[in-house]
Amino acid sequence: MTQIKLKRVYEDYDEKDGYRVLVDRLWPRGMKKEHLHYDLWAKDITPSSALREWFHEDPDKNWELFSSKYKKELGDSQAVKEFVENIKERPVVTLLYASKDEEHNHAIILKKYLEKQLK
Repeated sequence: MTQIKLKRVYEDYDEKDGYRVLVDRLWPRGMKKEHLHYDLWAKDITPSSALREWFHEDPDKNWELFSSKYKKELGDSQAVKEFVENIKERPVVTLLYASKDEEHNHAIILKKYLEKQLK
């Protein structure tokens, strides 16, 4: 089974990261493209722009509802189904995200969703 890991884009590259996927819709601030080691930029499996913008208006208040709305977007997405097919034979996949909040970000939701799909 594929192991899914999470890592901030600002952390150092490690060979043990396996297949590295940037899962932010926007390019990370202050990061030059030539300095980020990634294999795929998967914009299509990130939260929609409207959902992301709404969440950032008040992350503490909006977290629970954001989580359920994003899960719905994931379930309705053909891009997510294709992504699961793409990674299911890879031993390790690391989802790269830029958020400073390591406990309340979309990558956590995405990781849990993908793990369920890969079972």
